[in-house]
Amino acid sequence: MSVTGAGTFEVPGSVLADTVLERLTATYAAAADPRRAAAAQAYVKDVAPFLGIPTPARRALSRTVLAGTPHPDEADCTAVALRCWRLPEREYHYFAVDYLRRHVGRCSSGFLPVARQLITTVSWWDTVDALAAHVVGALVAADPKLTADMDAWIVDENLWVARTALLHQLRYKERTDAERLFTYCLRQSGHTDFFIRKAIGWCLREYAKTDPEAVRSFLARERGRFAPLSVREALKNIGA
Repeated sequence: MSVTGAGTFEVPGSVLADTVLERLTATYAAAADPRRAAAAQAYVKDVAPFLGIPTPARRALSRTVLAGTPHPDEADCTAVALRCWRLPEREYHYFAVDYLRRHVGRCSSGFLPVARQLITTVSWWDTVDALAAHVVGALVAADPKLTADMDAWIVDENLWVARTALLHQLRYKERTDAERLFTYCLRQSGHTDFFIRKAIGWCLREYAKTDPEAVRSFLARERGRFAPLSVREALKNIGA
């Protein structure tokens, strides 16, 4: 994989990606609904145009697109994701996220910079959160050395990168590194952006399903450092 610019990767050659993208663009375009597209675009604050395909229908179409295709390797995953991200309509980005969620186990730790590029391109919660919890989280779980990258991401100036660091352990349950989770929350406790404050509350609330007493104790000590939104979200299911 070669780098063509800061954080920008050249799309690797992939016969599989050629097949998938040819099928994908034809199948999705035929199902476009301009009325639904306008409403979907407004819902995500005009971050991207849409084709107007509802999620259940889109995933059914995706199964048709992928029928009979082989399992990808890492280069195929990279090619599919980056080529989808080059298309303007958001449904193609959703397809890429779903594809990566399904096949992230075929990717090495070297895929993390590609994931970062996706996170920082046409960024909004609708793609970032799934990439954080299901792709980045899986990569870090498979290669704990990547925790050093998360330690850097949590203080990154890009709020979506920092949000990803907060959320990457979202599905870890009893495997959660609680000390790291709490440290990340404290490092971003003064952040003024809604999406960071919400993410702090969300990751604490999710960990509270595994260890509610740890979350209560943490907030009993530190709640004064957090925005009310973060505290409210964290305690939503376990009380004060």
